[in-house]
Amino acid sequence: MTLAPLMAPHTSTNVRRARGAVSLLFFTNGAIFASMVPWYPVIKVDLGLSNAALGLAVAAFPLGALLAGLSAGLLVRRFRSSRVAVVATIFATVATLLAGIAPSWAVIAGGLFVAGAMDSLADVAQNSHGLRVQRLYGRSILNSFHAVWSIGAVAGGAAGAVAAGLGVSRTLHFVLIAVMCVVLAILSHRFLLRGSDPLPDDAATDAGVGMAKGSVRSRTWSLSRYGTLLLLVMIGSAGALMEDAGNSWSAIYLTEGFGASALVAGTGFIALQGMQVVGRLLSDRLVDRFGQHSVARSAGLIVLVGMGLALGFPSLVGSIIGFGLAGLGAAPLIPAAVHAADGLPGFRQGEALTIVSWLLRLGFLVSPPVVGWVADVSSLRLGLFLVPVAGLLVIIFSRVLGNKPR
Repeated sequence: MTLAPLMAPHTSTNVRRARGAVSLLFFTNGAIFASMVPWYPVIKVDLGLSNAALGLAVAAFPLGALLAGLSAGLLVRRFRSSRVAVVATIFATVATLLAGIAPSWAVIAGGLFVAGAMDSLADVAQNSHGLRVQRLYGRSILNSFHAVWSIGAVAGGAAGAVAAGLGVSRTLHFVLIAVMCVVLAILSHRFLLRGSDPLPDDAATDAGVGMAKGSVRSRTWSLSRYGTLLLLVMIGSAGALMEDAGNSWSAIYLTEGFGASALVAGTGFIALQGMQVVGRLLSDRLVDRFGQHSVARSAGLIVLVGMGLALGFPSLVGSIIGFGLAGLGAAPLIPAAVHAADGLPGFRQGEALTIVSWLLRLGFLVSPPVVGWVADVSSLRLGLFLVPVAGLLVIIFSRVLGNKPR
């Protein structure tokens, strides 16, 4: 599509500050849960959990997100995206703290359930506010927010890996992470955009000028709005499944498959999130130049080939590279689905965005128990073949995304 600039060449100070504040929220959102991932092998041993039991506990996070997620749009319309994002982030942080220091499976699952519920609210709210800021910029910046999320995830994952490797107390680690994230969330609220959230088609409310319609190929891809929405969910869910491969299983796969230490085992997750940062920092310019369809299709191909080869010819270094390529390919997928849903005609403010954000979490819900079950029956390597399959699905379904550069 063609997107006319919404702002003067020099974006206002308030809008730049709002972009920084949204970035802080994305950073904390990435760091909170990621700080727990390197501790999974330790928690599994400490509590005597099987792969399936750990997978079910981890699945409590997306389950909570699914049960609470549909209320996000209503809460954003009622209380504003800025307030919902900050409050939900604080509650998600506290719940993750409880899960991290939990003495039993039930407490871990309960903490992750609440954390997932709050995360789903924060996710919709911060994306909604980020899209509002993007409309004021007049160009794609949404991927940069998700890049900051990945930076937060890398920072949280690295901190967790170092702490676990050095034998630092779980309680000390999670308390420090929680304090940092709560402080950053509270600080961000001061600089977020004021007033209620305008409709996507009413960007002029903020910018004073008009804006072109959304980026879905409705003319050349003849689907109903719900069919289009379903394909956007499939693309986002595929990206979620790719991320979960590193979030839930990379440390365990490297530990059990190659005898890696706790410190080395965390490098699979860090590689995935690190390459995701690179991909998202590049994606805004690539989307503006080549369009969402071409970028998403290339991303699916990277995951299909990269992770497929890493699993087909297993080695410690090759597996870490494979997780990194999975992160690179996953980078633009969730932002693409979120942006396309926000511009999808026929839905109320935030409705399509809420539905996509809610349903794409099926990737996080289905992946941990399925991979854990396959690992117990056969091998974790076989279970991780879901990742290149997800890449293939993205290649097939990416046609629903717009391919006109901005």
